[in-house]
Amino acid sequence: MARSLSRTTRTRLAVAGAVAAALAVGAPAAYASLDGEARPSSSATSAASTTASTTARGKPFTETRLFFGTERPDGGPAVTDKQFMAFIDKEVTPGFPDGLTIQDGRGQWRDSNGRIERERSYELILLYPTGEARKKDVLIEEIRGDYEKAFAQDSVARLDERTRADF
Repeated sequence: MARSLSRTTRTRLAVAGAVAAALAVGAPAAYASLDGEARPSSSATSAASTTASTTARGKPFTETRLFFGTERPDGGPAVTDKQFMAFIDKEVTPGFPDGLTIQDGRGQWRDSNGRIERERSYELILLYPTGEARKKDVLIEEIRGDYEKAFAQDSVARLDERTRADF
């Protein structure tokens, strides 16, 4: 029995090795069919081709994400979709007329009393040329402050990342 188990194991290893070899040989052809370029199979040339194909595209942009909660710490009614969209129209769109993205979410955070709070939230994604970051920063900070005041919020979280974008 140990002998047949060993033979089975060897057979499985041989099959796995053959499959791996077939995949390795077929990989350059698969890449060629995806992007229309033939790639040589030598590892040095393939590395150079891979580097060339990962050239950065687009122009430098900054992506800012703002996270807006909807529950009010004072116990008042939650911010509605209609109220939030009116805020976007009045406070955000004038400074970012080229476009923006809003996503619905569920948020969780620890309040000033140490309690975990969960609430419906909105994520606002703004994308703008990095060269305009200083000017846009002022507008974004106004948006955060205006939302905090208008809807009695403790804060509006902000995340900034540099990226590249192509439209």
